[in-house]
This record gives sequence, structure tokens and C-alpha cells, in this order.
Amino acid sequence: MTVLVVAAHPDDEVLGCGGSLARHVRLGNRVHVLILAEGATARDDLRDVDARQTDLLGLREAAGRAAGVLGIAAPRFGGFPDNRMDSVAILDVTKRVESVVEEIAPSVVYTHHGGDLNRDHRIVHEAVLTACRPLPGRSVRQLFAFETLSSSEWASESIGPGFRPRRFVDISVDLDAKLRALECYEQEMRQFPHPRSHEAVQALARLRGSQVGLMAAEAFDVIFDIDTYGDE
Repeated sequence: MTVLVVAAHPDDEVLGCGGSLARHVRLGNRVHVLILAEGATARDDLRDVDARQTDLLGLREAAGRAAGVLGIAAPRFGGFPDNRMDSVAILDVTKRVESVVEEIAPSVVYTHHGGDLNRDHRIVHEAVLTACRPLPGRSVRQLFAFETLSSSEWASESIGPGFRPRRFVDISVDLDAKLRALECYEQEMRQFPHPRSHEAVQALARLRGSQVGLMAAEAFDVIFDIDTYGDE
């Protein structure tokens, strides 16, 4: 099985589904990551890629280290402007996703929840839905949306439907790998009680697990799940 994660920013892939990715690796699946936005440049009033080169390189290196911890392929990067993806034509974002989907032919895709507060997350969600439409001959059979701490829970119904999980993945033995992968993104993490802290990530995993009788879990919305007679 080939799995693809399409995330907006470096660290979203681990926050959203890092435990599930480690589980896929344990099961012998091939896992790829596409990170579409660059990160860091949104910290300035005006985007200045040159001034943020050190930060941007650091984020890419962190993404590579996190992938190594999880045992997945080195990430691909889209290089779109951080938290300014609404300045780019959605067609351009969609085509970048389509190119990777066509290249690796994933059967399972994970991406952001469409009702997140973060606009980049919502744009990525839309692009992935378009790129992964279940047309004849397409490889994608399962499309899942993950929650992202400090974004999903801060949204309101005025933006879109709230995150309501319909699928829970047991990460009881994979939670440690997720937390170790997040250590690679130390510059992006915050001190508890900020939701993007190690303690909050662990607490969410325990909460999601407790909701379905597990020690730890990651939760997903199901966009589609196609069951066919054919084998993988």
C-alpha cells in the first residue's frame, strides 16, 4: 500500500497523523509526504524569503529528521508562501498535488480538515479534494482529514463544519514515535498549556483513545472510503 500525506506546513504532517504514519510503516506500507507551504515567512509583515533562508532551511531539515524518526520517505516541498496561500491560484496548488498523486499513485491520502481556522489548511484541503476525486482509473481509494491542534479547535461554524471524527486509529504503540518526531520541530512547539505543546499532543491522543476504548488514538474525518472487489 502506498500512502500520501499532503500538509500545509512543516510539522502539520506529524501533528495531524504522525502516529498513523508510524503505524503504516510498521505494517510495511510506503509513506510519502508533500508539504506545500514554506513556513516561517508569515512571521514578518512582508514576505521576505531571502531574509528567512536560515529558518526555511532549518524547517526543511527538521521535516527530514522527523521523516527519519517515523521511517517514511524524505518529504517533498511545494514552496508556496506561508499563510499567504490565498495569494496563489488554487489551480496551481491543485496541480502540484496532482503531479505527486500521479507520480506515486497512493491508495490512501491524508490531509487537513476543511473547517480549520488556518486558511492555508482550508486551501490545501480543497486542492487535495480536487486532485483526488475518485474518477475512473484514479488510485486513491481512501481520503481522510486530520485535526491540527491550535487550528482545528479554534475555528467557528462561520468558517465551516467543525471537526467531527468518524475514524479512529490505534496509535498506542506509535505515540512515542510521534512525540519523538515532534522533537525535531522544537522551534515550532510551544510551552504547555499552549495546544501545540508536547503535553497537549499527548493529551489529545489519550482523549481520542479513550473515546473508543484505546490507550491512544488519532482521529479523522472520512471524506471517502471506497471498497472494491480487487486486492491491493
